[in-house]
Amino acid sequence: MVDRRKMKSLKDVNITLAIFIGLVAGILVGLFVPGGIGWFYSLLGVISSLYMSALKMMIYPLVFCSIVVGIHGIGNIRATGKIGGLSLLFFLLTTAFASFLGLFLSRILNLGEGVSITMSEATVEATQFTSLLDTLETLIPSNPIASFAEGNMLQVLVFALISGFTVLSIGEKAEPFMSVITSVNELSLKIISVVMYFTPLGVFCSIATVVESNGTSTVLSLATVMIALYTTYFLYVLIFYGGLVKTLGKCSLRKFFTTAAPAALNAFGTCSSSATIPISMRCMEEKLDCPSEITSLVVPLGATVNMDAVSIVMSFMIPFFASACGVNVSLSMMVVVLLANVLLSIGTPGVPGGAIASFAALSAMVGLPSGIMGVYISVNTLADMGATCVNVLGDLACCQVLKAQLYPDKK
Repeated sequence: MVDRRKMKSLKDVNITLAIFIGLVAGILVGLFVPGGIGWFYSLLGVISSLYMSALKMMIYPLVFCSIVVGIHGIGNIRATGKIGGLSLLFFLLTTAFASFLGLFLSRILNLGEGVSITMSEATVEATQFTSLLDTLETLIPSNPIASFAEGNMLQVLVFALISGFTVLSIGEKAEPFMSVITSVNELSLKIISVVMYFTPLGVFCSIATVVESNGTSTVLSLATVMIALYTTYFLYVLIFYGGLVKTLGKCSLRKFFTTAAPAALNAFGTCSSSATIPISMRCMEEKLDCPSEITSLVVPLGATVNMDAVSIVMSFMIPFFASACGVNVSLSMMVVVLLANVLLSIGTPGVPGGAIASFAALSAMVGLPSGIMGVYISVNTLADMGATCVNVLGDLACCQVLKAQLYPDKK
């Protein structure tokens, strides 16, 4: 008799392997296929856009419905608040730790010393940045439909929480509404599951176009800081997240990172933690048996709030560019900047280019010339790829920790 669970596990391994192959192949193509073949990269760009659109198509319905279903499944307002509060505390503490870790390492490595950058003005089309007060002011949507249409994840999250708590408060009268929400949730999950099979192709096309557009000269000119940055990413994930998963999450590192591989690779290839939400939820729920009550709250919240790696990027890039431009940034000023980054992380969207908004705001605090933005943008995608991967792994680590602490009976 065929073991269906074994077949499903083998299928997941094959998809993960295919994603990795697509990632490597995309890098090689971007490096060695000439950019002069315009039609080829135009075709890859179209396929990449179609993949991203297909993945994003059901994100907001899935996020809203999964949160409402998750709250309804808990059946207890106090328990829901506990999960949300603990996950928010987890993300804020880890972001603060990442900020000071980056600050410490950047000072030791003397990033930017002996480097001189000739600035060029550039038109910057960064994602709109919102301050903490602006974010709080617009937290409750005056028009929920507009929140979905405009892709305002925070407002969608708040509206979902309000709806979920209201469902609990009115009890049986909400059952017709819950029937619709449950159906839409299942529909969203099915569509996302189908799109998952095209992830290797989507990652290949995304990576190839990114590598080709940045070019090897840009990578080589900032090789030192990029190597230091990625080394920090690796150590942060392995030691810090790994330690939390092992001690508080009570899960072997091999099992956790194998489970997280599809989400991490997709995040690396697409530079979007928001676009990786469905894959992250699927990995945790199906492979680690993480309750949907946790994933439906933690993963979307993490895509919006968890900016650990962005903090590391800022604490590396700002000292690097300041030194290269001859701008003196005191230790106390960097502490203020990184504390501001922790608070402002809520306003940084989990989409490609979101870190540009953070850099634009924080670099102004230390007095960097505006022309430096043109240089930063040239390496932003390369830094953002690894940062998004780290942030997604942080979301999954939070899920595992909360699962082990709140649901100790689940293995």
